[in-house]
Amino acid sequence: MTHPLIPNRIPRPFDPDRGAEARARVHDVTPEQADLLAGTAACSPYLAGLIEKEADWIAQALQDPDAALADTLQTVAALEQADLMSGLRQAKRRVALLTALADLGEVWPLEQVTGALTALADAACDTALRAGIATQIKRGKLPGMGPDDVADAGGMVVLAMGKMGAGELNYSSDIDLICLFDESRFDPADYQEARAAFVRATRAMSAALNDITGEGYVFRTDLRLRPDPAVTPVCLSMEAAERYYESLGRTWERAAYIKARPAAGDKAAGEKFLTTLRPFVWRRHLDFAAIQDAHDMRLAIREHKGLGGPITLPDHNMKLGRGGIREIEFFTQTRQLIAGGRDADLRVRGTVPGLKVLSEKGWIPAEVATRLTDHYRAHRTVEHRLQMVRDAQTHRLPATDKGFERLAAMMDTDVDSLKTDLRTRLEAVHEDTEGFFAPSAPSEAPNKVPDIDLSITNRWPTYPALRNARGAAVFERIRPIFLEKLSRAARPDEALRALDGFLAGLPAGVQLFSLFEANPQLVDLLIDIVGTSPALAKHLSQNAGVFDAVIGGAFFDAWPELPLWQADLESALQDEGDYESRLDIARRWAKEWHFRIGVHLLRGVISAQEAATHYSDLARICMRGLWPVVVDEFARRFGPPPGRGAAVLGMGSLGAGTLSATSDLDMIVIYDPLDADASDGPKSLATRPYYARLTQALITAITTNTAQGKLYEVDMRLRPSGNQGPVATSWASFQDYQSKEAWTWEHLALTRAQAIAGPQDLIADIEAFRQSLMRGPRDRSQTLRDVADMRARIAAAKHPAGPWDTKLGRGRLQDIELASQLGGLLSGRLARDVASGVAGGVECGLWDQEAADVLLRAYGLCFDMQIAVRLLTQAPLDTDALGQGGTAFLLRITDQPDVTALAAALADRTAAAADVIDMALPEVKET
Repeated sequence: MTHPLIPNRIPRPFDPDRGAEARARVHDVTPEQADLLAGTAACSPYLAGLIEKEADWIAQALQDPDAALADTLQTVAALEQADLMSGLRQAKRRVALLTALADLGEVWPLEQVTGALTALADAACDTALRAGIATQIKRGKLPGMGPDDVADAGGMVVLAMGKMGAGELNYSSDIDLICLFDESRFDPADYQEARAAFVRATRAMSAALNDITGEGYVFRTDLRLRPDPAVTPVCLSMEAAERYYESLGRTWERAAYIKARPAAGDKAAGEKFLTTLRPFVWRRHLDFAAIQDAHDMRLAIREHKGLGGPITLPDHNMKLGRGGIREIEFFTQTRQLIAGGRDADLRVRGTVPGLKVLSEKGWIPAEVATRLTDHYRAHRTVEHRLQMVRDAQTHRLPATDKGFERLAAMMDTDVDSLKTDLRTRLEAVHEDTEGFFAPSAPSEAPNKVPDIDLSITNRWPTYPALRNARGAAVFERIRPIFLEKLSRAARPDEALRALDGFLAGLPAGVQLFSLFEANPQLVDLLIDIVGTSPALAKHLSQNAGVFDAVIGGAFFDAWPELPLWQADLESALQDEGDYESRLDIARRWAKEWHFRIGVHLLRGVISAQEAATHYSDLARICMRGLWPVVVDEFARRFGPPPGRGAAVLGMGSLGAGTLSATSDLDMIVIYDPLDADASDGPKSLATRPYYARLTQALITAITTNTAQGKLYEVDMRLRPSGNQGPVATSWASFQDYQSKEAWTWEHLALTRAQAIAGPQDLIADIEAFRQSLMRGPRDRSQTLRDVADMRARIAAAKHPAGPWDTKLGRGRLQDIELASQLGGLLSGRLARDVASGVAGGVECGLWDQEAADVLLRAYGLCFDMQIAVRLLTQAPLDTDALGQGGTAFLLRITDQPDVTALAAALADRTAAAADVIDMALPEVKET
């Protein structure tokens, strides 16, 4: 089935004589097609010449242009060496003519036109490259290579950059290429000889495309985007290129690689290279510093090309001038660079697809994306018309009235309408993009400058984050914003000291200060945090990247459901293959969510109990996400886990779901080898050392300081035999020990235990055993004596840090939790929370409901204080040093009017709770 080209528009005849000649030359076309050919020839001397040369072919091609394009590309792919130069040039003529007619006739949209031109460039590069490689192999210049290696070009790849990489080639465009070869396919001794051969093949490919013969040329080829082109050969090894980008790569090169695509040769090797380059192109944190880099590039281009000043249409550069194509491309690519490291969906090559996904992800308003997309397509259409006239790589509007008349004819409009439309679009693009790029000039002094200690601000330039000239320059632009925010603080000096502590702890500032400049609303949040929570401020100074999470727009939304939250981490881990990188991803991901919990609590979005639940869920999600990663990495060396594998049993606050901002993780690892004696892997291990080393690998994965810090501290002392026993316990030994040898305190600890990671069948068995053990018979009197003795030992060994210590001391958290565990154990209640254990105490007669309420009131106050205080400081609470913000936060969380009332409530409630516990337990005789 054919699909003839039926034009929707005919260019107005600019040169009627040439149009008449074209109409007379082409036969067997429809009247509409004849009109299109005539109008095209009348406007473009270049296209008139192509119609003359390819009259018979174009008449046939117009009956099914899609099939004609496909046939031409197949012909290019099948060209023999002897026909290469002529065949490529004929293909270029035909595709240039076909796309021009489809474009001028508005039969193909812009993306199909540029896609067809790009497809020809890909095919031409691939055919020319293979011909060059075949010559080198035939001459014996590529060590170890034979005829079969021509298929993948001997490991050489051509990366299409710029518009070719994005599938957006201009009508008369250079093609920007980077040529690389896979050095790992050669012995080191053969490296130099192989590189010389690839350089010759590159030059041969370039000549086949670039050289002007009697039949013209194919594509002007530019190889200068490669690393350091002034001193490097036209084809480099992938290892050398990677080394360059890791050490010397610049922001413009990162932007260039957004569009990079393997177009010819060994595409698999090319994709692998681009994967290794991903961390260079896509930064892990939001990269707002790229805005300044892009702005500097724009200014440098304008200055170099003399394109500054207002928009004047004659001779205006539609690509590089104000409001031009490059403005839209820079706007899109810079936004992609900012956030593409965090969101892989933003890593698209095309400009229009880039605008679309940026809009969908909330990085730019939908109306801006729609406007810029429309202007981009219109600008590119004008650019194509300009280039069609004489096949010139020009982007400049005509400088003469006659030139505008020709352009208007090709656009099928009049000159006045064309000029009005051009000016409107150029000004609109400039307005939409300039504000994004141009850095804010230092504003005038704020209306109200706080009366602050200038000796503090005077020492800021000595801090690490401000010693860098670029960091200092960005901070100088946002300094007035900070001063204005401080002026609105209830206690400016107090807020200033808090901000000073934050700035002093920052190791670097360019990225963070750029983020503040682009998002000044974050300064309010920063002042709020540093003025309330020194601990969170310290965390921020060491992990400033967590601010990235605030920009996404959903930072203060309702909390995600657990399965979705878990899937978010697992998806992030799956996107990275390297083990060390996965550990870093887990840390970065967890810190952002940890920060979010703290800010939600600080801002009153969630309660202390909700915060503890979120902290606990976060830790469990991290364990579930990391455990299979650790197991897989360990299995690479020592084989899969023998038997059923191992499960991680959360103990203490982790099991009970009561973690605070600074909690350690109490864990036990239980493994079931079944009948296996050893692992089956490259290095076999007996089951006991296998699981011991696997457990140590898990601990290392959690606690080691990587580039992103550590995840959590881990405490394994609750395992059978404590620190003296093995770090991993077999399932059989665990059951035997808990059934026959465990102390009462170990059974108390199991009332809060919860298996959080590992094989589901083993997790189910552990929980069934825990429930059976909790419900089993026990000597009530002996249990009471054991708990009373344990309580006395704790009191003797651990002393409260002061009157504000909510964890240690009579009637405080640990004391009430112990009583609750006793109630759960004696009643057989299986829930892990304190309220359930206290209710169990009522059931088994340890205390009545009124006493239970006393315990819960004391526990609720201590718990809320503990969660709040751990967010405020990691040191013992000193209310005199809290500051106004911290004090207000603490009083809000505890629902107390002032510090005096809080102290009284804490003393009264804990004393009453201690009395309840005293009454329930037998008296312990002093020894």
